[in-house]
Parts: sequence; structure tokens; C-alpha cells
Amino acid sequence: MDDLMDELKAELLDLALEAASRAGVLLRDGRPDDLGVAATKSSSVDVVTEMDLAAEKLITELIMDRRPEDGLLGEEGASRAGSTGVRWVIDPLDGTVNYLYGLPAWSVSIAAELDGRTLVGVVEVPPRGETVQAVRGGGAFLNGRQLRCGEAPEMGQALVGTGFGYLRERRVRQAEVVRELVPRLRDIRRAGSAAIDLCDVAAGRLDGYFERGLNPWDHAAGVLIATEAGALTGGRPGDPASTELTVAAPSGLFEPLQQLLEELGAWHD
Repeated sequence: MDDLMDELKAELLDLALEAASRAGVLLRDGRPDDLGVAATKSSSVDVVTEMDLAAEKLITELIMDRRPEDGLLGEEGASRAGSTGVRWVIDPLDGTVNYLYGLPAWSVSIAAELDGRTLVGVVEVPPRGETVQAVRGGGAFLNGRQLRCGEAPEMGQALVGTGFGYLRERRVRQAEVVRELVPRLRDIRRAGSAAIDLCDVAAGRLDGYFERGLNPWDHAAGVLIATEAGALTGGRPGDPASTELTVAAPSGLFEPLQQLLEELGAWHD
């Protein structure tokens, strides 16, 4: 049984790596100078570009060609139940607004779950030339180098990443939480890609990360990568990462950060 699981993990990882790499090349090399907004999602500032759609089409067609009975959940609408217990959770372009403006913090995020448990995660970051990957129980790696999150600093010395939602009311509430946090931390960073932020926790580039309002495709791969690098991950105390709240940090920082976010009401608008 263990051999079969190892074979499945290896197959899923290889496919996720290939799909993320090909989508990354498409996005990096195919970005038109007159890139346009194809639609809006939750609000007028939550955009989907023609390249999001093209990247998701490339990824889903490749996966369905290789594993046609698997399920899919994609940010731009790909959805099917499947019959194998495997579901692919896909963000074809995490950091769409950055990409639209020509900023370099964007990525392709692909995770594969088995019966709801994430087995494989890949985050491709073309502007950095980085491929970050993890297999459950097998560690996390950046371009082949094993990752370990940093040692937990005191809260007042912690550099913590976060993000903001697209709905005006949510952004206002998130800004209030950050206002309370800033005096208690070294500083706050807001890059614009949850997948990259979670990988940066794994790599020790951030001490911690939190955000309200993430969807499964935003955090599925990144949470596995951070966990396999030794970070603790979760949502509200006792809960897994969710749309309410996602938190990642090494032990010793995770617990007080999570508790402070609970006290500040970072999990609600």
C-alpha cells in the first residue's frame, strides 16, 4: 500500500510540475503589451485577464489528457467531481493584478488532493526563476534545495506578510487589523500573491503570514509547502486554514500570532 501511495505521489508531482512549468512559460512569454481585462469577479477591482483563462485552459487540458477521471477545482471556473478521489486545485495566475500592472510578484499554484487531503503542491514563480514543491511527508524544495522555515523570533522582531481582499468593506476591516498589528511587529509586507507569501515563510524570507478571505486554490499548494518546511499552519485556533483565516509561522511565533489575530477579529469583516 505504501509503495502504491508513493507511486501516486510521484505521478501527481511530475504532472503538477509539468503543468505549472508550461503555464509559467505561457504567462511569462505570452503576456501581450496590450493585456486586457476579460471580466471582473467579486468586485470591479478583482480582475481576471485573458491570460488567467489561457493558463487555466492549458493546465486543465494537460491534466485531463493524462488523468481524465480526476476532479478539478480551478479559480477561473474549472470544476468537475471526478471518480478517483484525486482533485486538482488550481490557481493559474496568483497575483493577477501584479501581472496586469507588470509587477513581478505572481505565480502558478497547483495542488493535488486525495480524498480531501493535499498530497502534492507546486508553486511556479517565473519572475524569480523559482519552482517550489512539496509532497506530504517528503519535505519542501526550492529549485532542488530543501527548505526549512526560520527560527521563531520574538513577536516584536517578526516580519509578517499579509494580503487584502477586493471588497471595499473587507479591505477597510483588514486595514484596521494591520493598524493594530504594526506596532507589535518588526513590519508588515504585502506582496499580492498568497502562494508566494506561503513559500516565503517556508524559505525563511518571511517570519509569518496571515490573510482572511483566501479560497482553496489560493492556499492549497502553499500551505503544504510551508508545513513540509516545518512551519505550523492553520486558521482560527483549532481550525485548519480556511476562507475565514489562514496563518503560517514557525512554532513559537505561530501560537501568539494566531491568538492575537483571534483577539483582533481578523477572521471576520
